[in-house]
Amino acid sequence: MSLNILLVDDDREVREALGQTLEIAGYTVVLAGSFIEATDHITADFSGVVLSDVRMPGKDGFALLERCIQIDKALPVVLITGEGDVPMAVRAMDAGALNFLEKPISTARLLAVVSRACAQRETVLENRALKARLAANDAAERLIIGPSEATQNLRRQLRVVANAGSDALITGKTGVGKELAARVLHALAGANAPFVAVNCGMLTQGLTQAVLFGDHTRKGAFERADGGTLFLDEIGAMPLDQQVNLLRILEDRSVEDHLGQRQKLNVRVLAASHESLPEMVNAGRFRKDLFFRLDVARIHIPPLRDRPEDIPALYQHFLSEAQAELGLPEDPQPLPSDLLAQSWPGNGRELKNHAHRRAIGLENIDAPIEITLGQAMDRVEKHLIEQSLNRHHGKVSDMCQHLGLPRKTLYDKLKRHGLKPETYRG
Repeated sequence: MSLNILLVDDDREVREALGQTLEIAGYTVVLAGSFIEATDHITADFSGVVLSDVRMPGKDGFALLERCIQIDKALPVVLITGEGDVPMAVRAMDAGALNFLEKPISTARLLAVVSRACAQRETVLENRALKARLAANDAAERLIIGPSEATQNLRRQLRVVANAGSDALITGKTGVGKELAARVLHALAGANAPFVAVNCGMLTQGLTQAVLFGDHTRKGAFERADGGTLFLDEIGAMPLDQQVNLLRILEDRSVEDHLGQRQKLNVRVLAASHESLPEMVNAGRFRKDLFFRLDVARIHIPPLRDRPEDIPALYQHFLSEAQAELGLPEDPQPLPSDLLAQSWPGNGRELKNHAHRRAIGLENIDAPIEITLGQAMDRVEKHLIEQSLNRHHGKVSDMCQHLGLPRKTLYDKLKRHGLKPETYRG
């Protein structure tokens, strides 16, 4: 990694002499004669270290150190002090300087301090770059939530299959997140290309040909997904006569486009089913050759009841997501007492619906939702006001600022909901 050395000293001769020494040692040096000149070079992504004299006209080296810390706490700053300024050196270290150099500076001392500063800066920048790559590319870590061993294995499996670049078959009960797994595979491959999802269970026999393979009026899903990923959900619902066409395209990797010309495809096909395809093959409802063609890599997502350790983390994630979607302030809440006691037959989808209902104040998941929109909004409003009462201990002026309401409007709403600020004080 190539690092810059920003050398700041108001004495031109000293500045140039130290700069020349560093350049001979192989460093890239940027010279500055003042605080103002130095700050032009220091940004959040500055890839280097700073050497600065302490005593300078105007803003001194301590001011520059403070500015560097404001921009990046991990930016190494080495201050240069005059002979006998040991108390100043101690002050520099206390203020956050990495080290100090005492004039006159020997070449060996200068290069040793700069070398250590550069090594530290390289480590910080490499760690940041790694974290950025993980945050940007490791969709498995970001999107597949849960600490259970089963979920950790799922994340590892998704990474392996993504790197292999093969087609895959994703299995699991309804609501476990098969499409999410498909999207993670697509993202892990670094694809900026299209992700096209088709629910085969929603296609009639007459629509299958046009939607998947296209016709003279429009592109089919295969053609639209060229260069990216085609996700075929509920693949077991595809009519038998269309399964032949699917098999042919998977083997040839080409399709007749809407202009009647044969077009080669570069598309990854991910299929999913909540039913057992081997059982469907045995029952004559799914082609054996198509099953073997799709079953290049198989990813099974276990139901939520088999990984209860994931439920708290998933629930909090869904609750925060719901609060953000509804424009509500993020308000972490204790887990419902019966959360782990339920079997969640609808898996993640059912848990998500529960969290969304709780976000708008509909706490009881077993109660039928038989209220009007106005009643639901009243519940949300009362819930937000109660939260603000608790947060601000019934202090109306703070509540007005928090909720963005005039005092009279807030008092009207408090009266309508039967809420009294004084009961929240103390």
